[in-house]
Amino acid sequence: MSAPVPAAEATGTPARAGRGTLALYASGSIGMGVWVTVPGLLLLYFLTDVLGVPAFLAGLTLLLPKVADIVVHPLLGSRSDREARRFGHRRRMMRAGVLLGVAMVALFSVPPALAGAPAALWVGCWFTVGNLLFAGFQVPYLTTPSDLRVGYHERTRVFMFRMVLLTLGLLGAGVAAPALVAAGGRGDYALMALLLASAMGVSALVALVGVRRLTGTCGFRVPDERAGHAALADLRVAWRDRDYRALVLSYLFTGTTTHLFLAALPYVTAYVFDDTRLTALFMGLFLAPALFASPLWTAWSRRFGKQRGLLLSQGVFAAGSLALLPGATLGGTPGVAVTAAVVMVMGVAFAGLQLFAFSMVPDAVAAAEAAGSSKAGAYTGVWTATEATGTAIGPYLYSAVLALGGFVASTAGAPAAQSGTALGALLVGFTVVPAALMAVALWFQRRYALDPAV
Repeated sequence: MSAPVPAAEATGTPARAGRGTLALYASGSIGMGVWVTVPGLLLLYFLTDVLGVPAFLAGLTLLLPKVADIVVHPLLGSRSDREARRFGHRRRMMRAGVLLGVAMVALFSVPPALAGAPAALWVGCWFTVGNLLFAGFQVPYLTTPSDLRVGYHERTRVFMFRMVLLTLGLLGAGVAAPALVAAGGRGDYALMALLLASAMGVSALVALVGVRRLTGTCGFRVPDERAGHAALADLRVAWRDRDYRALVLSYLFTGTTTHLFLAALPYVTAYVFDDTRLTALFMGLFLAPALFASPLWTAWSRRFGKQRGLLLSQGVFAAGSLALLPGATLGGTPGVAVTAAVVMVMGVAFAGLQLFAFSMVPDAVAAAEAAGSSKAGAYTGVWTATEATGTAIGPYLYSAVLALGGFVASTAGAPAAQSGTALGALLVGFTVVPAALMAVALWFQRRYALDPAV
């Protein structure tokens, strides 16, 4: 099937989508933001402090379902390339996103008779189902900017719109979900999931319309005939790309760091500040700055380049992680104030981490095409598998730190007393460990040499 050619390209002018079209496309990120935020923020805490699952087992419950993602995402990337060549678009796989809300509700609706290991099994099974549905939507959705016949700065503009709408999803879920479950009962978690699942379904439906309009406006670059036939061959092509490999490894540690931060936050508010309502406040302060920071980071990119912006964002996030320690040590109102200020700065850095990293993937795809190979789906499959791995490793590392510190699991309404060692591990996992992980991410990112602005 021939790819659509935008009118702008036919006249020789650069293709540029309107704001309405970009907003429709970016709306798909609202539902993605809900799925990324809610399990990342609450699921580990839900397991250890509501369902009575020991910390180490709870970490495994979040980690093992992601093993399937490591295999599935690249396979879906290759399949997406095949469908793109056959149908001239990638929207067929995206329909899985409409059902993601069902998995969300089941994930937090654990039968009352289940606790401990049986409850962990229930959560792990539904988490696997949800991750597979999410992957079916995410891979073709995030490949769309790589398919467009647009240039370096326009790709950043597309991702800027996506980042703003993603932030709305993250912010809405990050504030609403903790507020809805503040009472700590199982029924509160089930109700929260039901309310947010409806937003996820609408988001997926709107995104399908947005992708169709965006590719119709900017054109659709069909993958070459070599793409999609063999997933392993596609993986080898992506891994041999030195700059893309550096970007992927950097984002693996970046994603691990940010999701460790999310998983740790409910423990800090509950056990350090003794007020679980602060989770919603800190999440709001962390994510709200991205609404204005994303356009500012886009302007930075035009002047200084994406690479410099990403390195700066990583450095600020690492420093901010260490700066959280004084606030947590102070405790009380002064500690809350210091932590709130640091979290806001880290939120600005978080916006840069997302915008620059994701907008560099299409740049790597464009460079690969110029070198004679266009396998956008394969590149995106590797990328989303890396992202999924980071979302699992972050909470798992934090649960391992808690387990080493002797953290005691509990059930809803019967919180367990924690030792000084457990509280110390809780703080180290929230501050020192993320700083070290982000330093590794920065080390890998410095090896990326594809940005023409550097």
